[in-house]
Order: sequence, then C-alpha cells, then structure tokens
Amino acid sequence: MRSRQYGPDLTPPWKKQQPAPEVAADADLVVEEVTTGFCGAVVRCEKTAQGPVVTLEDRFGKHRVFPMEPRGFLLEGRVVTLVRPSSAPAPQGPARTASGSIAVPGARARVARAGRIYVEGRHDAELVERVWGDDLRIEGVVVEYLEGVDDLPAIVRSFAPGPDARLGVLVDHLVPGSKESRIATEVTGEHVLVVGHPYVDVWEAVKPSSVGITEWPRVPRGQDWKTGVCEALGWRPVNTGAAWQRILSGVRSYKDLEPELLGRVEELIDFVTAAPDPR
Repeated sequence: MRSRQYGPDLTPPWKKQQPAPEVAADADLVVEEVTTGFCGAVVRCEKTAQGPVVTLEDRFGKHRVFPMEPRGFLLEGRVVTLVRPSSAPAPQGPARTASGSIAVPGARARVARAGRIYVEGRHDAELVERVWGDDLRIEGVVVEYLEGVDDLPAIVRSFAPGPDARLGVLVDHLVPGSKESRIATEVTGEHVLVVGHPYVDVWEAVKPSSVGITEWPRVPRGQDWKTGVCEALGWRPVNTGAAWQRILSGVRSYKDLEPELLGRVEELIDFVTAAPDPR
C-alpha cells in the first residue's frame, strides 16, 4: 500500500492568510500598529540587525519604534505590510499649503477685502484657519466667528453686502427642513452665499482615521453630542475643549477632512474672491 506524501504545511488553503498589500512607509503616512493600536505618522525608517523598523509619532508627539513585519499595520482600516520607501529621491514638486494650493514663498498677507466669510462655531473657525489660513491671508479674506445662526439676519443687514463686498457663510448641519435651512433661504441673495455641511458638529468633518478611531460614535437623541462622543470613545474626564484640541492636532492638511466640508469652504472662498477688488 502506497503512503501519501504530504508537504510540510498542512494548513487548509482557506485558512491561510492572504498576503497584505505592500505600502511604502513614506514620511507623514499615518498608520496604526495592529498589536498595540498605537496610531501615528511615519517619522523615519531604519535598517537594523533584526530587520527594518519604523518610527511613528502620535498626535501628542510621542515616538514609538515597531518592526516592519508582514500584516503589521492598518492603513485607513485595511491591513497592510509596510516596506521601506525607495531610496531614489522623489521628484520635488512645488510646495503646497495645507489646503493643497501651490504655496507662494515670501508672499505677504494682502490688505483685507471688504468681503467676509462668517463661520458658525468657534471650532469650525479654528478648523478653517488650520487648513485654509495661508490661502485666506494671501487673498485678503477675513474670517469672522458667527456665534449662532439666529444672529445671521441681523449680521447681513448690518454688513450691507454688495458687488464689492460679498458675504459668505458656513453653518453646521444645513439639511432641508431645518431652522438653519430656513434662515439660509431668508438671507441668501446675489451677494450673499450660505452653505453648510451635513454633520451635527464639525468634529465629524474630520476623518476618523486622522483622529485614530475607526468611526465617529452615534449619539442618542437628546444627549449633548460632544459629551456623548467623549464618553463613547472613553475620553475621560469628559472635557470637550481638550477633546477638540486632540482632534484638531490630527489635522495636518485637507487630506484629513471629509469632502463635504472641503467643497463648501472652497465654494465660499471662490464666491468672496470673485467680487471686484477696488485696489
């Protein structure tokens, strides 16, 4: 009776792990180490006697070194294998601002235009400054803080918008049938543009992967949204101000924001800067 010959690996094919896609560990790539859950941006890669390692920096500036093992990291929720980037230097393109625009070295801020952009919410205003601040200064566009959408009709009347002084407004949670939608319709005109994002709060406009989480929690109706998010994520003690700084520190460029917010802010900038400039 002839015996069967078996290979050294008796693992059934359907139980074998499929190789993960290889991703170059380029500087500033944000990944999560699968074992520890440590999330950070790539600082450098090094070759050691034990094999290549990568250094990650989290949002608080803490550094940790990890071996670059197969299937060792998560990139936007997908398991990947980090590999050392090519030693060949990449072609150097023009420097860009956080919004993705081509930077203008040595450019000075312009004298402010008559037109303005109002942003509802202090956190919203800080986020706009973080990503579009350089562009707005070059264009001479001032961003004003709008405490609440209820104040908008009075602000528009006082501002007296015109061809040389357009007014753009960004509001939270602008959905059909809402109070915000009704007020936006009331004040919108030839020289006034009101746009908004669909999120309950601008926190949600930051991609979860940039904050080191898989998704934004769902908060039950009737509960303060920001408090509910902090509790669901285990961010204790609950301090929404500190939580926002934690979120904001994860925003390095437009790539960390959802398209629903990016498009609306770009639309406002285009609208306000399209007005004739008396200078």
